[in-house]
Amino acid sequence: ALYGRKVKVAERDFVESGIEPVLERAKTNEIALLVVGDPFGATTHCDVLARAKTMGVPVRVVHNASILNAIGCCGVQLYRFGEAVSVPFFTETWRPASFYEKLEANLSLGLHSLVLVDIKTREPTLPSLARGRPVYLPPRFMTVRQAAMQILETAAARAGATA
Repeated sequence: ALYGRKVKVAERDFVESGIEPVLERAKTNEIALLVVGDPFGATTHCDVLARAKTMGVPVRVVHNASILNAIGCCGVQLYRFGEAVSVPFFTETWRPASFYEKLEANLSLGLHSLVLVDIKTREPTLPSLARGRPVYLPPRFMTVRQAAMQILETAAARAGATA
């Protein structure tokens, strides 16, 4: 219990597709959705706010610090940043390049890029999904080195494709 209150961990899939009963209870009870970082840094949380308002649920937002609003500590001005970029973990069969296109666009406009690296905190194994009983892998956190290597790999692949 936190501050004498029961806390239930709400995984992403629950917040995205199972939050309606919680919002229904929030019409008559005080319920909080606590998130890491800025509450509106994720589209999922913006969607929860919109659904709550549609349902007539009273909402109060308490803003929090996040990497998105801590950029100023680096000495660069926020208004000189282009679109934020997320670099996902590559797999054997999935190597998206859309993040690289955004990096190129930011560079061509003379803007800084905020590169967010991937995290996997609740990733089920494929065999367990096939059985309908998810078993989760240990958490993984992408390193700066991994992100840089994937960016370089993507740059080389794109250069080879245009040669």
